[in-house]
Amino acid sequence: MLDNKISGLPVVDANGALVGIVSDGDFLRRSELNTERKRSWLLEWLTSPGKIADEYVRAHGRRVEEVMTAPVSAIAPTASISDAVRLMERRDIKRLPVVTDGRLVGIVARSDLLRALSQALPAAAVSASDAQIQAAIDTELARQSWSRNGFIHCRVTNGVAELSGTIFDERERLAAKVAVENVPGVTSIKDQLVWVDPYYGVAIPPPETEARQG
Repeated sequence: MLDNKISGLPVVDANGALVGIVSDGDFLRRSELNTERKRSWLLEWLTSPGKIADEYVRAHGRRVEEVMTAPVSAIAPTASISDAVRLMERRDIKRLPVVTDGRLVGIVARSDLLRALSQALPAAAVSASDAQIQAAIDTELARQSWSRNGFIHCRVTNGVAELSGTIFDERERLAAKVAVENVPGVTSIKDQLVWVDPYYGVAIPPPETEARQG
């Protein structure tokens, strides 16, 4: 792992079947580092002997099978990227083995997802008419629960998107800007959104800032 600068390795048996995965996280609690788990006498008494024995093996084990994580989550080669992301997020894992009939055929890491994201992002400089940009922004705002109430509006002139209307949560301001900046053809954003405190009815004027696209 150190020689190849990687943080995890799949573990397979003699037939190529996936049996586990070993990662840098499996070496956090080690006797050599004096980082093995220590508990108070009360917690020690409340913890099952089996769990304590398992932790001892992980802290002192010298074989991969003794420290690896097993069983592991895996995914099929035909699964979608969104399926992989959901599984990695749900299990809080950094890498996902890809298997066919139980045999390891690959591995998906977070760096692979970054590459997929870079390919999916729209080009920074795209020619589009104001009408096309306007339609795309209106469609996106209409799709979102935080903006479909009709209080947030946008007008596009020469590629400049001007946001206006009322928001009741400052987080809606940033969300609206993100929605607009993701539309190809937008050159800059003018923020004219007015924040109204939903409890006291106090209106805060817009910051009058203009965010330019890269």
